[in-house]
Amino acid sequence: MQASKDIYQIALHTIANERDAIGALEAYITPEFVACIQHLQVMQGRLIITGIGKSAIVAQKIVATLNSTGTPALFMHAADAIHGDLGMIQVADVILIISKSGESPEIKTLLPLVKGFGNTTIGMVGNKASYLSTQVDYVIDTTIAVEACPNNLAPTTSTTAQMVMGDVIAVCLMQLKGFNTEQFAKYHPGGALGKNLYLTVGNLVDTVRKPHVSMYSTLKEVIIEISKKRMGATAVLHADDSLAGIITDGDIRRTLERTDTITHIKAKDLVQDTPKTIAHDALATEALAMLRQHDIAQLIVLHQGSYYGMVHLHELLKEGIR
Repeated sequence: MQASKDIYQIALHTIANERDAIGALEAYITPEFVACIQHLQVMQGRLIITGIGKSAIVAQKIVATLNSTGTPALFMHAADAIHGDLGMIQVADVILIISKSGESPEIKTLLPLVKGFGNTTIGMVGNKASYLSTQVDYVIDTTIAVEACPNNLAPTTSTTAQMVMGDVIAVCLMQLKGFNTEQFAKYHPGGALGKNLYLTVGNLVDTVRKPHVSMYSTLKEVIIEISKKRMGATAVLHADDSLAGIITDGDIRRTLERTDTITHIKAKDLVQDTPKTIAHDALATEALAMLRQHDIAQLIVLHQGSYYGMVHLHELLKEGIR
């Protein structure tokens, strides 16, 4: 078994190798890189990204990042491209080919075909003297000194450099296009990130299960309503259905501690007349912030000033709001 100190050193050496390679990428942000980004900013088609081996896997990740941040992109495997997938290329598309060596047989076969279509070509390549570098319209340099692999063979540092440069492209285009949080939420409706950006309080309120009693409801009626609706509280309404306040489990317990006679107690004797409220169209993240700020478990939800329902801390957490 390898000594723990050796593992420690191997891990640190790997991190240092990849950190240094990422730092070296700064030298590759050249006028050609800027011109490439400017071309992508105004392109009318999609960015089609292709590669072979590990570079193909990196290409898929970059495509996913671009699509989620406002730049239409497609993945095309270099081997499949010459067996029919070239049909996905449209006139206005830009083709980005990722390769460490720039000399892969599949790349050498694919590139002339793509150039024959007349599309703009970009090479993300780790060898400026390669076939790929000399044949494309723009070169994005990802040259590294050495792989983290002890044999300098397995793609490790080189794929890290490709991934980082892909992120650089995506972030540049995001900012140039003014891609904002609302657009991000539009493209991420199903995930926790999207929910934090678009889910409103009204989306969470069960308008059927909204606890409420009148000012003159008995203590028993208040307890039954709280238990039945399972929100830990109930709204209290005036005769005209306007909001009078809220009664919580805690309010009832504190009242029972102070008195031995409960038959005379009405909702009006328990109500907190300044409850914390939130509009139904407020973001769920705002509701969670209010609950944490005031150290409470539920908020009264209002719609155009009227009682709309109640939202509980547990519902927010269950939806993944953080």
